[in-house]
Amino acid sequence: MSRAHIANHYLQASIRGAQRQGVEAAELLTAAEIPVEWLNQPSKLITEQQLARLIKAVWRATHDEFMGLTAGQCHNGTFALMAEYCLPSQTLGAMLRKSARFYNTLCRDVDIALEEASKDENLVFLRLSLKDNTYDPDHLLQEFMMLMWQRFSCWLVGQQIPFAGSEFSYPAPAHVEEYRVMFPGSHLFKQQSSGFYLHARHLQLPIVRRESELADFLQKCPAYVLHRPSQDESFQAKVRGLLALHDYTDMPNLEEISEHMNLTPRTLRRKLKEEGTSFSIIKASLRREYAIKLLTIEDLRIVNISERLGFSETAAFCRAFKRWTGKTPTRWNSDRR
Repeated sequence: MSRAHIANHYLQASIRGAQRQGVEAAELLTAAEIPVEWLNQPSKLITEQQLARLIKAVWRATHDEFMGLTAGQCHNGTFALMAEYCLPSQTLGAMLRKSARFYNTLCRDVDIALEEASKDENLVFLRLSLKDNTYDPDHLLQEFMMLMWQRFSCWLVGQQIPFAGSEFSYPAPAHVEEYRVMFPGSHLFKQQSSGFYLHARHLQLPIVRRESELADFLQKCPAYVLHRPSQDESFQAKVRGLLALHDYTDMPNLEEISEHMNLTPRTLRRKLKEEGTSFSIIKASLRREYAIKLLTIEDLRIVNISERLGFSETAAFCRAFKRWTGKTPTRWNSDRR
């Protein structure tokens, strides 16, 4: 069993909707193998497995995937049906748009949409809001929806997406410290709606999962959603994450990244060297990965890929691609086929 690290707050938050329907707290906690006396004892932390069992108990008791935390009911199995509907999508962007249409059609209590970010043209915003927050005073359902779409998106594309930040339509809660580990990037509260940001180019990531894998993912929910992925605290991971938030035609330089990390350029160079890499290597690896993705999933001309990657000349891109892969873009594409 994993160590207990989840705040006791989530015990009461998870069962509040079921209690409103007349379900006894003791019944739910016992089903989750959690001592009843732990309720409302801040010093008693819980494990991911315990919280997952509790959420499943609430689902069974309320027959509601929204756990009694909305005005209406979301029948058990709704998310699984959405996942099956969206799995044939070619890209992450297509999946997010289809999931929004699915829930907006079936569930009147949520407002989901993929839209351009007003604060940065390179970012998109997935709005994931409850139409009425009064039924979810602890924000448990709002948090779970955000985690669900982030974890499911990463699982579908087979990689950790560097989400740029999150917004919430309510004031910072008392357990706001939990958000630091739950949601990557910046946090803004008292916003018009809730949701999270990601770079527009990540919408083109291909869906790599198959139907045979989906059943296993769904069987492991909500444990998979609640599991906190290990954080790579290396300097190269931090630099990659910051660079990944920008368009390749306007990527920040070493000095700008250093300033963002509160380091001098000299210190950042030294830290990266100690990890066996450099700023230019990290930048080149990101461009290489993106170039290969464009060649794989989009029928683009080499000149168009070169422009998206910020190269002023196609010939310069072709030389760089050959350095990265040992082949020209044309040869790499033909060999792949």
